[in-house]
Amino acid sequence: MARRRKRKSRRRQEGRRILEHVPQYSIESGEEKPVTAARKFIQAERIAPPALLLVKRNEHTTDRYFWAEKGLFGAQYVEENHFLFPSLRVLETPVGTEPLAVAVASR
Repeated sequence: MARRRKRKSRRRQEGRRILEHVPQYSIESGEEKPVTAARKFIQAERIAPPALLLVKRNEHTTDRYFWAEKGLFGAQYVEENHFLFPSLRVLETPVGTEPLAVAVASR
């Protein structure tokens, strides 16, 4: 039997593309929960938002978090709702892609 391919959300793909331009930090959680390790790392290193934290839980699992002005969020939520984050709006439209003004000649 042929397996059906999973449908990819355009909004999530766009969010993932935007998050590629955010600084990334990889850490290991150790004995702590991944979100606690991420919060402690942010505080210790004084990381300014926006930032993406990849927290390795064990050899098979890595949790992804997004550090924003509003707090710490799961990266998947941010990918799907990137338009809610002001710090990502700057990255949304690359420089030089603004629409050009069109002159209309009047008779």
